[in-house]
Amino acid sequence: MGGLEEQSKQNSAAESMARALEALAGLAAGDAFGGCFLDLHNRAPENRAARILPPGPWRFTGDTITAVSVCACLHRHGGIEPEWLAESFARHYDPERAYGSSMNALLMRLTAIGAANWFEEAQELFNGEGSFGNGAAIRVVPVGAHFSYDLNVVAEHAALSAIATHCHPEGLAGAVAVALAAALASRERDAGAPVDAKAFLDRVRRNTPEGIVRDNIGRALELPDTMTPLDAALTIGNGSHGTAQDTVPFALWSAARSLDNYEHALWETVSGGGGIGTNCAIVGGIVATRTGARAIPAEWLQRHEPLAPLLQAAIK
Repeated sequence: MGGLEEQSKQNSAAESMARALEALAGLAAGDAFGGCFLDLHNRAPENRAARILPPGPWRFTGDTITAVSVCACLHRHGGIEPEWLAESFARHYDPERAYGSSMNALLMRLTAIGAANWFEEAQELFNGEGSFGNGAAIRVVPVGAHFSYDLNVVAEHAALSAIATHCHPEGLAGAVAVALAAALASRERDAGAPVDAKAFLDRVRRNTPEGIVRDNIGRALELPDTMTPLDAALTIGNGSHGTAQDTVPFALWSAARSLDNYEHALWETVSGGGGIGTNCAIVGGIVATRTGARAIPAEWLQRHEPLAPLLQAAIK
């Protein structure tokens, strides 16, 4: 029996890691696609309305780079080890990758002084309050996919993945909420039935720590089914402020409406404006946990830079 139990554990671990990597693929494709809309030509209303793909190559931002480190941590440790993760962030920091301003400042400092004091440095951000930016919420999607069998474990490891850079309660709550959404999307993949968007959002809300992120997910629940992404953005935000509070509710609302259609979900997210790259990364990761990476259009994969070399470098 011991051999069978061990084989079962190995199979389960391999399946969990496979789901995390599919979430990473969805996140990375969304990040690269969404980042193209920093170019004003790509943001032209007629191009977006016609869903004309931006020309390649599409380049990943720091959000994909940090998500790669999250997956490498899951692969190496079977969970999140904050110290190892912080060291990986510093080791693979690339200032050309368009990190958020607070992440950029923190990683520049950790690269200069070493990552040994990562927690103290993260706590010192924003006059000792810690960051409530959206970076931790973006990179966390693979954690939800990996631990989807237990929402308590999802919340625990989501928080551990956040504290390396985001110590403010809202930054932590944003990461927990997105990880929960990824976990629930993964469970819905197993169920195979259509997803009720409002029931999905409500379950995320009920398991998210109390605060503004949770309250704004509640506001998203009150939006009419017919509301457009742009109108929703006027009510609950669209990531334009770069905070978890105004990013996570919109991204979760957008993902919940299109959990069975990766391409449609991303174009709808683009139409909401704001922090398009950030929103697309979160939505792409969540939807891919439901659909699998096979739902990412082949043309998109061809246009963005290769992901595998970055993952291999982080796992070493």
